[in-house]
Amino acid sequence: MQAEQIYTNARVVTATDVFVGTVAVRDGVIHDVSEGRSQLPKAEDLDGDYLMPGLIELHTDNLEKYMNPRPGVDWPSESAVLAHDAQVISAGITTVFDALAIGDVNPKGDRLKQLPVMLDAITHAQGQGHTRAEHRLHLRCELSHAKTLDMFHELVGNPLVQLVSVMDHSPGQRQFVKLEKYREYYQGKYHLNDADMDAFIALQLDNSRQYSDRYRRAIVDECRERSLSVASHDDATLDHARESAEYGMCIAEFPTTVEAAEASHSMGLKVLMGAPNIVRGGSHSGNVAAADLASQGVLDILSSDYYPASLLQAACMLADQDNAYELPAAVATISKAPAEAAGLLDRGEIHAGLNADLLRVRKHKKQFVVQRVWRNGNRVF
Repeated sequence: MQAEQIYTNARVVTATDVFVGTVAVRDGVIHDVSEGRSQLPKAEDLDGDYLMPGLIELHTDNLEKYMNPRPGVDWPSESAVLAHDAQVISAGITTVFDALAIGDVNPKGDRLKQLPVMLDAITHAQGQGHTRAEHRLHLRCELSHAKTLDMFHELVGNPLVQLVSVMDHSPGQRQFVKLEKYREYYQGKYHLNDADMDAFIALQLDNSRQYSDRYRRAIVDECRERSLSVASHDDATLDHARESAEYGMCIAEFPTTVEAAEASHSMGLKVLMGAPNIVRGGSHSGNVAAADLASQGVLDILSSDYYPASLLQAACMLADQDNAYELPAAVATISKAPAEAAGLLDRGEIHAGLNADLLRVRKHKKQFVVQRVWRNGNRVF
């Protein structure tokens, strides 16, 4: 890494403005941000391309696609991590929270078996310096599962864990208030006959009664002691939002209604929605559209969820829509806001003193195209 790098003639996107300017980097940290072009001979001319902060992804299960590229196929775990990392960095994501599911409602699933394998592979690849993005861990805790609390206690001490979310996917809860929608979704997803589906519903209801409230309280208390960020998931009502706020959660992941999103936002939770929701024009499960929340001014964070490239594309589309999100605000939903929500105060915007995680981006028609990526001043793409 050079001791100093200077990038000029760039359309610099800060948290509040866009201007033609110059960014100087020293020893991996942004040293200076200024308007105008540098005349220094060592300054690199970016030809009017955008210079943006590296993107922060809080919730993605993209790694699972590489661990199991086809049904019944288990790919070597570290190879899977490196392939996932390559896709993430090429999408402009310099910090990624890989979501690991604790508790699996799938009666035929093997997520629990894969969990320690994925954890070890991420930890080893990052420890050896093989990853280009910085990887953190997001523990997704399915409360209506008997083993969730024990597994959480086993994993929460990993130094890469920085975000925890709690969720209850049992029938009648959150995303599935209507039992017929729950039956339709899971019976189709897991290919269950009617008798098996009836047994599945009975088991999930019983598990929720036994574990959900107790596990939620225990997990949140542990996170508070460890100063970890906590997210709710699929809040649907005002009562859900109030409960999350009372627990001291800081993120509301994928609220399913405008009511829940507005309440969460007003109570200080950062409302996180899927970037694919913006790109596709709505929720694939029929819940509230992220664009509708943007029009109400209550969309705080975007997550690529299952499609890394959607993050930058969604920000581009968000800035072009009829709402209050100009480009700086749209970019903040995928950089500054998620960084702050996760307690990462050393990154997320182009500002002197912060990490030099940067993107050179060119706009082509209605899409941003990543040209280069730097992390801590080092070019990684």
